[in-house]
Amino acid sequence: MYIPAAFQFTDSAEVVAFMQRYSFATLVSHGPDGLPLASHLPFSVAADEAGLRLTSHLARANPQWQSWAGQQVLVIFTEPHAYVSPTLYEKRESVPTWDYIAVHAYGRVRLLEGEAETARALEQLVATYEPAYQQQWEGLSEQYKTGMMRGLVAFEVAVTRLQGQQKLSQNKSAAERAAIAAHLAGSPDAAARELAPYVTRAAR
Repeated sequence: MYIPAAFQFTDSAEVVAFMQRYSFATLVSHGPDGLPLASHLPFSVAADEAGLRLTSHLARANPQWQSWAGQQVLVIFTEPHAYVSPTLYEKRESVPTWDYIAVHAYGRVRLLEGEAETARALEQLVATYEPAYQQQWEGLSEQYKTGMMRGLVAFEVAVTRLQGQQKLSQNKSAAERAAIAAHLAGSPDAAARELAPYVTRAAR
């Protein structure tokens, strides 16, 4: 993605923390006809000495996975975002814009084949989104779990490249950034309120 110098998001620990917080992302790959395909999926984001890995699954009926062999895919993490009114700027001759945070993760995708790997992927997602559900999951019948897993395809993306952008009005004056943050914090829109602290931190 195009990233102006003022909006670069390069701190790797902060980038990973952002991906883990906003982990419902968009997976983009090429279909057999060369056209892009996209699926919206929850991801487990894990970083260790072996690198950064993204784990998820999609329905087996979803054709996107069938053309993955050897592909480099893109996973887009974004949220929160908000409209910024030109009335918040000091200069009358100003235009509207949008403040947002986005991370693009590129990597090789690998299908997790077999019941053991699929179960491990599902348990990673349970640990990410609802650890308390693990006990109920373990109590389900093997017949039910096996049948359910046959209906999905688990996969892992080994990330090879990260791009991050924080467009948070860093190119505006201190007074303008303060006005924008205060306006967002008082917005009826939940995403705008969630963005406000990011705008405040970017101004420091």
